Amino acid sequence: MTQIAISITPIFVADLLVAEDARMPVYVHVIDHPDGRVLVDTGLTELHPAAADMDPRIKPLHTQEDFDVDSIDIVVNTHLHFDHCGGNHLFAGKPIYVQRRELEDARTEDDYTIREWVDPPGVEYLPVDGEHELLPGLRLVPAPGHTQGMQVVVVETGGRPVVVGGDVAVWFGELDEPESEGQLRVRALEPERVWLTHEREAWRPGHG
Repeated sequence: MTQIAISITPIFVADLLVAEDARMPVYVHVIDHPDGRVLVDTGLTELHPAAADMDPRIKPLHTQEDFDVDSIDIVVNTHLHFDHCGGNHLFAGKPIYVQRRELEDARTEDDYTIREWVDPPGVEYLPVDGEHELLPGLRLVPAPGHTQGMQVVVVETGGRPVVVGGDVAVWFGELDEPESEGQLRVRALEPERVWLTHEREAWRPGHG
């Protein structure tokens, strides 16, 4: 198999209050591929009353000096919770890939997300059903668990795959001892590492 040069860069966009003195980081991930630049999830760009109890401290993508919104060719939403789709409006006119089930749930279920962040003006989705080849060596794979429409990006460059996993696991322990269908599916890939939204470093098998 011909090796493809693909790099993955995490970008810090926010942190959220999850306990009295504990904050959880939010990262999005840029995949640089020879055929295009892919952004996985978009973080959040503003405050909203629905998320006030998590006291978001945000560093929006479009305000970061070392990030160029216009450089992104493709956006992938692993799922549509507010901290993953709040920057979608920055990419109106760009293809945004999401599982069809996820899009339907986000548009219809109460207390699922911040709905106006899902469908801001000019944003159009490319709903997919199941696995989908995004670019050579980049594959969307359903990974239900955190949400029923959750998906991950599998990066295959000739060796063991790397996964950009969103919230397939919120912390490393959920991949160490996988339980959900999505977590089991990711572990079955025998990945070299897995990037997660709420961890600064990538998970690796036997990391601890």
